[in-house]
Amino acid sequence: MGEKPVSESMPPKRVSSLRGRVVSAGDTPASNANIANIITVIRIFLAPLFVWLLLLDDGEMGLIRYLAAGLFIFAIVTDSVDGHLARDRNLITNVGIILDPIADKLLIGGALVTLSILDELPWWVTVLILVREFGITAFRFAVLSKRVIPASRGGKLKTVVQAVAISLFLVPLFTVVGSSVVWLNWSVMAVAVVLTVFTGLDYLWQAWRHNRKTNPGA
Repeated sequence: MGEKPVSESMPPKRVSSLRGRVVSAGDTPASNANIANIITVIRIFLAPLFVWLLLLDDGEMGLIRYLAAGLFIFAIVTDSVDGHLARDRNLITNVGIILDPIADKLLIGGALVTLSILDELPWWVTVLILVREFGITAFRFAVLSKRVIPASRGGKLKTVVQAVAISLFLVPLFTVVGSSVVWLNWSVMAVAVVLTVFTGLDYLWQAWRHNRKTNPGA
């Protein structure tokens, strides 16, 4: 028998997941190290810095508190920036789909826990939101081997409202405009809690329906 051609006998060459487009738009595969994912990773590293500043202020409502609030708002705004870049330049990757909600939950979770530690937000609000957030994230990882589940529109709206509510709690507006602004803070936080619970239940319901369609005999 003759020898197989080199092209057939050699194993296929593996392509690094870091190869591909980083910034430019196009239809070719995007690198996992593209600009949108880099911004997401930066947001992840900003989370502990923000928590440290918030704890450092310790409820004094001084300059450090404003720095912490500004850092949180800046980090949250980058969420829309990396999302826009990913969609506009076709840089969407499975890595980005996974890292983006993790970055959001680290920031939002860190803010909620720290506000509760500082006794500025009831623990039941923090626990309720975090159980939903990390519970759904764990579920997404559980089904990751079968399919990647992107965030829904309702989930994105929930994240935006959560970010606005937390920002209102972080920025000590009452020191400037008086205590009358407190009702606004709590009203937006109440909407955030309702959306958090509703979108969590809806997410599970949609997942159950999808499973019934794909596995009718289950």
